[in-house]
Amino acid sequence: MKSAIKKIFFPLHEFLKGHKSISYLQKLEQSQWRSRDRLYMLQSERLIELINHAYINVPYYRNLFNSLKIKPDSFKKHEDLNRLPFLSKDLIRENFEMLKSDKAAALMKSNTGGSTGSPLIFYLGKRRISADIAAKLRATRWWGVDIGDPEIVIWGSPVELKKQDIVRNIRDRLFRTRLLSAFDMSEEKIYKYVSIIRKYKPKHIFGYPSSIYLLAKFARQSNMKLHDIGVKVIFCTAERLYDHQRELILDVFGAPVANGYGGRDAGFIAHECPHCSMHITAESIIVEIVDHEGNPLPAGYSGEIVITHLDSHDFPFIRYKTGDVGALSEDTCSCGRGLPILKNIEGRTTDFIITPDGKIMHGLSLVYVLRELEGIKEFKIIQEKPDCFIINIVKDSIFKTENETLIKDGFKKRIGTDIKIIFNYLPEIKAESSGKFRYVVSKVQHPYN
Repeated sequence: MKSAIKKIFFPLHEFLKGHKSISYLQKLEQSQWRSRDRLYMLQSERLIELINHAYINVPYYRNLFNSLKIKPDSFKKHEDLNRLPFLSKDLIRENFEMLKSDKAAALMKSNTGGSTGSPLIFYLGKRRISADIAAKLRATRWWGVDIGDPEIVIWGSPVELKKQDIVRNIRDRLFRTRLLSAFDMSEEKIYKYVSIIRKYKPKHIFGYPSSIYLLAKFARQSNMKLHDIGVKVIFCTAERLYDHQRELILDVFGAPVANGYGGRDAGFIAHECPHCSMHITAESIIVEIVDHEGNPLPAGYSGEIVITHLDSHDFPFIRYKTGDVGALSEDTCSCGRGLPILKNIEGRTTDFIITPDGKIMHGLSLVYVLRELEGIKEFKIIQEKPDCFIINIVKDSIFKTENETLIKDGFKKRIGTDIKIIFNYLPEIKAESSGKFRYVVSKVQHPYN
């Protein structure tokens, strides 16, 4: 079955969708063993191609280059990126249509999960999607997992969950994927999930570290065994993976935990190899580290992570500020790959919500209520008590008072009708003392803490 999926069904699926992920993957399997200098040269060549394309075909960059009196043919290496301003979420919102390539076709609209309290909508082209799929597949192969191996995905994005129709179910069954919702992590649901995992016997599990950790903790407390079902690796992404989470997950499943870093907007930036290095997908992504004033920082110094996605031709992400903090490393990895290394990654955190009836919900379930509404620039959700929520909002000129009703209805649909919601309208929402932005904060005692 695995061979048929790998050699026939998955390549056919990608071909029908217009993706070139298989050919991309074949190239990545070879290029990862290049020296860092050769990968740097490849990045520079691909950057020159992207810059020229953007100038000719993307109105925003054509206007930007002309206003700065910069010629695209003056770019020779990726240090030349310093001559361009950063791309921020606000700039993308303000220049949304101008950032689309004149040659773009069959674009897919996507958005972030609102992890900064300020969701972003953007477009993805087939080239960009193919590159990200290939990067993920290469990283899973590092751990002995390949196309066709059975997997469990613990996820919460409506982009995925709303697609559980007949076609999606057939596709998931064909590719041996089982999706479990991270939006409902009640004791009853977790028990069911553990039973499904034991029966399904996946080779790998993919999802939020907080959700997988909660599942592992419940299994440990309930004496439900998961270490004997043949899981090879647990892939954690979308949130910061903490050491205590890694340790418990490893112990309960008897399988290593691999950290992944990236996002819908920035792409598949880096992934952990079995030798504990977070390798950057250098063939597609240039990573810069800058200080609070935007100055580049040398390896070893922590600052904001800025990326340029070299396959984002249809909707370019050039010097895009991620809002995350990390550092580049000059170390070489004992795995032998020349891919550069990213370290000290400070992602964003998500709390769980405890409903009045004791159900545990992933905080993202509430984020999606607000992120779909126009006029909300930033937000932060604070759960004071099981039945009391404070929502801080920074609104813009198109904010509608009807949004309050829509938010209340969305919360009550997910949590229950007997809740109190207080709205605070602020000029800005400040980060935590740690420098990170927690867009969902629950002050309610967690039953498994």
